[in-house]
Formats: sequence, structure tokens, C-alpha cells
Amino acid sequence: MAIILGIDPGSRITGYGLIETANNRHRYLASGCIRITHTDVGQRLQQIFSSISHIISQYQPTTAAIEQVFCHRNAGAALKLGQARGAAIVSLGYHGLTIGEYAPRQIKQAVVGYGGALKEQVQHMVKTILNLSATPQVDAADALAVAICHAHTQQ
Repeated sequence: MAIILGIDPGSRITGYGLIETANNRHRYLASGCIRITHTDVGQRLQQIFSSISHIISQYQPTTAAIEQVFCHRNAGAALKLGQARGAAIVSLGYHGLTIGEYAPRQIKQAVVGYGGALKEQVQHMVKTILNLSATPQVDAADALAVAICHAHTQQ
């Protein structure tokens, strides 16, 4: 049995999702969004780091996975995303978690069966795979998809 923490990094909203996986079965534990409230870059990154640290302390995951940065047309947006991703990775590493990194297409392929899937398709499949009563918010669904992809890759 493993508890996997999936992270969908973002400069404004960072999604997280936790699943428990055993014998190719996945069970939903928790998910949500870290909504960045600070405007100062240092405080924003600290908020991501401390929020993920709190989630790790609360749920005690055994491993973690994060979405890789994809190419943005806007270099400034890519830099901010990279900074948010870096803060998340430092938090995961600080707590001694091994980290899997997956490209967006790889995550969609693992969850939907098609690397070019739409956000709504990912949300629907996450809801179906985890037998959820409601559709998770987009960033939380993406984070859960990262965790599911990691579970499939590790088996």
C-alpha cells in the first residue's frame, strides 16, 4: 500500500491530491487547492512550501509526483510556474519523499487514454477512477491525475 501525493503546480493556484493505492486499486483520500494570497514572490513561494509541508504532515504520503513544466508562449509565465514548481519540489524533498515527474501528455495518457485530452475529460476520468460523488475542481483533478499516473507508472 502506498499513499501518493500528486501536485499540479501553479503560480496562483497549486492543486494537490492524495490517493491510497494497493493491488492496482486507488482510493481517494483528499484533494484541494492552495490559493496563493501574497503578491511578493518570496512570500508566494513560502506559502506553497509551507502549505505542502502541512499537507505532508497531515497525510504522511509515502511518495509524491509532480507535473513537469510545459512550454509557455509567455516566458514570464513559464518562469513563475517554474518557481512554484521549485518551491513544491523543495518541500517534497525536505520531507524525504521520492518524487516522480510527468509531462502533461503522459498524465493525460495514463488517466484518459489520450495525451491530448481536454481538462473536462481528465476531471471526468478522475471522478470515475476514484469513484467520487462530485467532479473535483480543475486544479485538484489535475493533481489527482498526477497521483494516478504515478501509481500506474510505479506498478
